[in-house]
Amino acid sequence: MKRRSLLQGGSLVLLLGARELAFGATIVAVRLWPAPEYTRLTIESDGLLESRMTSRPGVFTLDVDGLALDPTLRELVAKVKADDPFIGSIRILQHAADTVRLQVELKQPALPQMFHLPPVAAYKNRLVVDFFPPRPVDPLEALIAERMKEKGPVLQRAPAPAAPAPDPLGELIAQQMQRPPRATTVPAAEVQAPALAMAKTDRLIIVALDPGHGGEDPGAVGPSGTREKDVVLQIAHMLRARINATSVNGSPMRAFLTRDADFFVPLHVRVEKARRVQADLFVSIHADAFMTPTARGASVFALSHGGASSTAARWIADKENKADLIGGVNIKSQDQHVMRAMLDMSTTAQIKDSLKLGSALLGEIGNVGRLHKAQVEQAGFAVLKAPDIPSVLVETAFISNPEEEAKLRSGDYQEQLADALMRGIERYFSRNPPLARNRPL
Repeated sequence: MKRRSLLQGGSLVLLLGARELAFGATIVAVRLWPAPEYTRLTIESDGLLESRMTSRPGVFTLDVDGLALDPTLRELVAKVKADDPFIGSIRILQHAADTVRLQVELKQPALPQMFHLPPVAAYKNRLVVDFFPPRPVDPLEALIAERMKEKGPVLQRAPAPAAPAPDPLGELIAQQMQRPPRATTVPAAEVQAPALAMAKTDRLIIVALDPGHGGEDPGAVGPSGTREKDVVLQIAHMLRARINATSVNGSPMRAFLTRDADFFVPLHVRVEKARRVQADLFVSIHADAFMTPTARGASVFALSHGGASSTAARWIADKENKADLIGGVNIKSQDQHVMRAMLDMSTTAQIKDSLKLGSALLGEIGNVGRLHKAQVEQAGFAVLKAPDIPSVLVETAFISNPEEEAKLRSGDYQEQLADALMRGIERYFSRNPPLARNRPL
C-alpha cells in the first residue's frame, strides 16, 4: 500500500525502471531540435502513445500513458542545450503506475502544439510537441536584424563626402516603424547623373537560399552516413557569404536562408518566407540519391505545369514532395485550402525565367563536376511554386554514390560548388537585369 501511494503521489523521480512494469509501447528514440523559430520535442515509439498536455506560465507538462521510465526516455534530460531559445530544462518522473510525466521549464513564453505522426520512411509512431513563440518570427525582420549587425555602408555611390550613404534596409525599418524615411541630401552633380546610374542603387537584390530537409528529415543518407541536410546547409552558408559580398551593376545582393540551422521547415513555409522577403530568386539546394550507387552527376530542375520532363524528374519530385511527411507537419494547424491555393499560382512567366536561371546554374556547375543531365529538367516540385519568383532546385550530386558522397563531404568541393552557383547567379542577372519594384529594398 505504501508503494502504491508513493506512485500515485507522483514523487518517484527517475527511480522506477522499465523492468518493474510491463507496457505495450516501447520508446525507440527521443530528439530535441532547437531553433529561433521554434523548438521541436519528439518521442518516437513502436506503438501509438496516449498523451495529455497542460501549461502554465514558465512550465509545460506532458503526461504520457502506458509508459515506464527507461534509459531512452531519460536521454531527453541531457539533450537540452544551453542555447535552446525556448527550453531551459526537462524533468521526467513516473507520475503514476502507468503514466510518465515530462515537466518542461521554459525560458520564454511559448505556444505549445502537440500532435501525432504515423509511421513513415524510417520512423515509427511519433509524438511531437512544437514550442512556438507567441509572435511568429518574421523573415523580413530577421533579414533586417542580420543587416543591422554588420558594419559599414550598404552601398557605395559616386564620390560625395557630404552625402550620407544610402541604406535601403534603413528605409525599410523606417517604413516598418511607420516613420517617414530619413532625408538624404544628394549633391547637384549627382542629380544630373544619367538615369541609368541612379537605377543601379535603387534597391537590394535578394536571393532566397533553401537548404533542403532539416530537423526530423535528414534527406538522403550516403553509404558512409553523410546526411543530405548537413551537406546542403554547409553549401548554403558558403553561398550566402559570397552573395552578401557581391553587387550587380552597383546594386548590392543579400542572401536569405529559409533555414540557417538544423530544423525542419515545411515546403509551403519555405515558399512563404521567400515571398515575404520579396526575393528576386529562389534556389533550393539538395543532394540526390538513387536505389543504385552508380547514379551520379548534378541536376537542375524548374517547375512544370504539366507532366515531368522525364521519368527520373517525376520520381525525384515525388520524393522531394514527401519531405513534409517525413519532417512532420502539424496538419491540423494548417489551412489546407490556403496551402493548396498558394502552391498553385505559378505563372508561365515564372517558369520561363526559372528555366533561364537553371540554365545559367547548370552551365557553371558543369565546370566543377559531372552533370547527370545537360539540360534543365521540369517536374511538379512543391517548393518551386512561388508565383512571382524564378525558382530552381539544384541536386548538387548523388550522395548515394560513394565517390560523389566523398566529394560532398569535402570542404574544398563544397567551396567549388558555392563558387559555381555564385557565378551562375551573376550570369543570370547579367542577361536578365532585376526589375524595379515598388519596395524600399
